[in-house]
Amino acid sequence: MSVPSAAWPEDSPASSGDVPVLSRTAHDRAHLSRLLPDPAQGRPVRLLTVDGERAVPVHEDAAGPRLLWDEQPALPVGAVFLGEADGAVFAAVRGERTLSVGGRPVDRWAGLRELGADLDDLDAGLLAQAIGILEWHERHRFSPVSGAPTTIERAGWVQRDPVTGVELFPRTDPAVIMLVHDGGDRVVLGRQAVWPPGRFSILAGFVEPGESAEAAVAREVAEEVGLQVTDIRYVASQPWPFPQSLMLGFVARAVAAEGSDDLVLDPDEIEEAHWFTREQLRSGDGPRALPPPVSIARHILDLWIKDELPATPR
Repeated sequence: MSVPSAAWPEDSPASSGDVPVLSRTAHDRAHLSRLLPDPAQGRPVRLLTVDGERAVPVHEDAAGPRLLWDEQPALPVGAVFLGEADGAVFAAVRGERTLSVGGRPVDRWAGLRELGADLDDLDAGLLAQAIGILEWHERHRFSPVSGAPTTIERAGWVQRDPVTGVELFPRTDPAVIMLVHDGGDRVVLGRQAVWPPGRFSILAGFVEPGESAEAAVAREVAEEVGLQVTDIRYVASQPWPFPQSLMLGFVARAVAAEGSDDLVLDPDEIEEAHWFTREQLRSGDGPRALPPPVSIARHILDLWIKDELPATPR
């Protein structure tokens, strides 16, 4: 069935704020409290359960979705301390789906991709943090030094190798995501085969060891679509805890080779890629699906559509 192209929405959630939607935060991580025997310092704890599919309990009302927090008298064993806001203490734990939380019915269980753009700043920041730290624990239960099962310290923010005593800290994998333009009114958008039909987005890739973020931008663009770029400028960053990435957003200008801007695709990475104009994206005469509002790709594209990205020399 043919899917019509999507016109650029004027009220895009990603275009309504100064930062990408998953970069919002409204709580204090209270890192010094992690050193205390009781990080909650005797206060009740609002606990968020995250299941094995990274879904959380949600309550729906006229104001939109809200996370369902279960109030506990203390920090439960196995929970990770997230921080505090307005006198309340927050934590997260891996658990199973239930029909109710703290006596309140769960309207649905949903993940960060579905919820991120609709939550308020406090819930959005806490959810991104909760998923990221719990995914680290799930994937790093054994020491890379000795292979022994680790012990958990500092309210969930340190693992220790019991054999060597080495402290292991949460890791974040840097990735670059970049909008490549021609210095004028066109942008390169590509798609991976695993994406929903018709969806195109800006290019992205992981930073390799010993490589700067800017060098990764240039390398990934050359590898994926065969273009050389210059005037690389930083735009913004956003956590992407699937499982543990930090997306570093950039804009870069393509350098035409001998008057040609043909794209040479890496078939292992990119199924399809094209140049699109601002007018094509605004009118819907372009990709049939856009990056979701929860992604930094959408945030950067929104800025480009409005011509609000960092200036690059011409």
